[in-house]
Amino acid sequence: MSTETLAPAALHIDDATADRLFREARTTAQFTDAEVTDEQLAAVYDLIKWGPTAMNTVPLRVLAVRSPEARERLVANMADGNKERVATAPLSLVVAYDPAFHVHLDTLFPHVPGMRDNLDGVPEVRDDMARTSALIQTGYLVVGLRAAGLAAGPMNGMDRDAIDAEFFADSGWKSMLVINVGVADGEGTPYPRAPRLAPEQAVAVV
Repeated sequence: MSTETLAPAALHIDDATADRLFREARTTAQFTDAEVTDEQLAAVYDLIKWGPTAMNTVPLRVLAVRSPEARERLVANMADGNKERVATAPLSLVVAYDPAFHVHLDTLFPHVPGMRDNLDGVPEVRDDMARTSALIQTGYLVVGLRAAGLAAGPMNGMDRDAIDAEFFADSGWKSMLVINVGVADGEGTPYPRAPRLAPEQAVAVV
């Protein structure tokens, strides 16, 4: 394989933006006391909703755990190593997907009539579709939070079934992970930046 083929091309965003979104952004566990507002969350979602998903299903659902009572309920269902992180974060988001996303398809995917009815009787198909697209949207969410000047600390050490029973019994949403959100305190982590694979190690050209 020619490594020259994979040489990074000029980006269509400036270096400062690329640094903020990717190169200098870190997975964060240490936050300042700065508040994360509902307005910030709404702005982030209003941006990331434009990222592509299969058939424009946009199945991502986000629960912002803000009150002390809700935080205690969430902490109780996190793995031991994540309990303190959730207890002390400025805000924690439970990232989930909606297996019943298809009820919105008449609006979201109007150019293929009947798709809602086609998916109505195949819950296993919907579940797989929803989880896959919501995981893609979770990547958009992390980058969107960074675009809003916030830092994100995703984690998946949690009892998903217990969290679903605790928070989503009525909605039927299914949790995937928790993201702590806030303004990073310094680097946001005591660990040095870890290396990444080079393009020629991760991208194949045939």
